[in-house]
Amino acid sequence: MTVKIVTDSLGDIPSEVAEELGITVIPLNVLFGEGIYRDGVDLTTEQFYQKLIKSKVLPTTQIPSLGVFVQTYDELAEETQEILVIANSHKLSASYEAMVQAVGQMKRQCRVEVIDSQWVLMAQGLIVIAAARAAKSGASLDELMALTRKNIPRTDARMVLDTLNYLEEGGRIGKARAFLGSRLKVTPILGIRDGEAFPFAREHSRARAIDHLYDFATSFTHIDEMAVEHATTPDEAEMLAKRLKAKFPKTHIYRSMVSPVIGAHVGPRVLGVAVLGDRG
Repeated sequence: MTVKIVTDSLGDIPSEVAEELGITVIPLNVLFGEGIYRDGVDLTTEQFYQKLIKSKVLPTTQIPSLGVFVQTYDELAEETQEILVIANSHKLSASYEAMVQAVGQMKRQCRVEVIDSQWVLMAQGLIVIAAARAAKSGASLDELMALTRKNIPRTDARMVLDTLNYLEEGGRIGKARAFLGSRLKVTPILGIRDGEAFPFAREHSRARAIDHLYDFATSFTHIDEMAVEHATTPDEAEMLAKRLKAKFPKTHIYRSMVSPVIGAHVGPRVLGVAVLGDRG
């Protein structure tokens, strides 16, 4: 019986990919005023960014109730005896803890293992996709857990932001706080280190920042998976993907949009690259 793969919406996995690979994605919530929207369900990604740009009030985010996770597990337990849950970094969201707690409240008998991916965005998504592919090929739960733990340190990502205001307001700024207070107009480039936002560089123009993303991706000598994602700049994402495709013609490059829950914390002009592979 095939192991079922579960993750949360912060992995930014394109819906068609999740459907093809049988990945169950639990949406987190975005709050605009008194409105509560399930990420990508009640509010499309495009609709969210339109609201974000126009709104004078910044949105907030929350995880769904514990019952949503329990119900998801119980429903999948009708189809399988083993479930692997791959969550976003516990330092960036409370969903990992909820996913763990939900296991103990299940009504059906099923082995459920929860792993903290230590990532968000398509860095998390690529780890999940790799596990789902292996599951479809018949890998056991223990094999999938070993593969996932192996892939976590093999994954890396960078993202270009226009401003750190959203991260600061949302309390997710982490070590990127080091970039605050600069009197110069700079474009920050962030990644994730030890599960939280980390400042890697800052450039004096967006064009140079996008070059930085290209240089980051091309620093890998072997690539299993790659993704380019954006929020409101599809032309930039397309140009970057074409440059990377020219460098890595045999590599499939996933195209994705940054989820509303992430967008609430990074702003509308985020552009990112995620890679699962090896350097050196």
